[in-house]
Amino acid sequence: MEGISESLLGIIVENLQDFVKPLLDLCRRAGDVICEHYHAPHAAEFEAKGDNSPLTRADLDSHIILQGGLEGLDGDIPVLSEESGAVEVAQRLSWPRFWLVDPLDGTKEFLARTGEFTINIALIDNHAPVLGVLYLPLSHRAYVGIPGEGAWCYQYSDEAQWSQRVVATSALREGESLTVLASRRHHGPKLDSCFNWLHQHWGPTRRINSGSALKFCQMVEGDGDFYPRFSPCCEWDTAAGQALLEAAGGSLLGMDGRPFRYNTRQSLLNPDFYAISDAHNPFWRGLFEPAGP
Repeated sequence: MEGISESLLGIIVENLQDFVKPLLDLCRRAGDVICEHYHAPHAAEFEAKGDNSPLTRADLDSHIILQGGLEGLDGDIPVLSEESGAVEVAQRLSWPRFWLVDPLDGTKEFLARTGEFTINIALIDNHAPVLGVLYLPLSHRAYVGIPGEGAWCYQYSDEAQWSQRVVATSALREGESLTVLASRRHHGPKLDSCFNWLHQHWGPTRRINSGSALKFCQMVEGDGDFYPRFSPCCEWDTAAGQALLEAAGGSLLGMDGRPFRYNTRQSLLNPDFYAISDAHNPFWRGLFEPAGP
């Protein structure tokens, strides 16, 4: 965690739970507002943004809550959200550390009524995600990952308390089916080629479709081995998931085999990537060799 401000580093290391709990409570507040919209008559209403992606009232209300809450935690750390304005987007390249937020990841899933949407919060320091929070509003469940420290699942109860348990990715076992996570909305020749390569070099595979950053949660619960992505997504879609995955024993790698870095380019669009649960298994080296997919 080298590079984080001393005051913030001290809070994280000396009393992890006192630092995490305000983030959990903030996510719960934003998540409750999202759920109110989800169950309201106007749930299907949206506007089209410049890239034709949908924008709902739930996106905007969640953004307002998270922006204010994060600024209240540490006013010296700026916030970049999917719903931030042009000023923040232009200034971000000069920020050594900042919160990277998707107030409602999976807006299309929200509109399609699948329930597969999350709140994503990542703390970026020196271009790396050093903390990630993924919150599932409908189930009042949060996943928190701090690379080098650990990964946990938190469940909010009817008694207004958070319970906690450790989560970790599962190891690959020869002879067992390999579980591949993917979006039901994205297909294409690259993904087909990847599946063909897995069939050839591993054997039996099964595919599970799910939306948003929920796939990272499935991986740290041991319910997914591999998540290849060849369709457009942005840095706020992956940063929290990368922190969680790395903290739980996995990795998120670009096509060059290196971990993703953030806020290094003019564009906020991610390149293609592989998310891997069992990061130390030599099988995955084949992905990055010339004969890979």
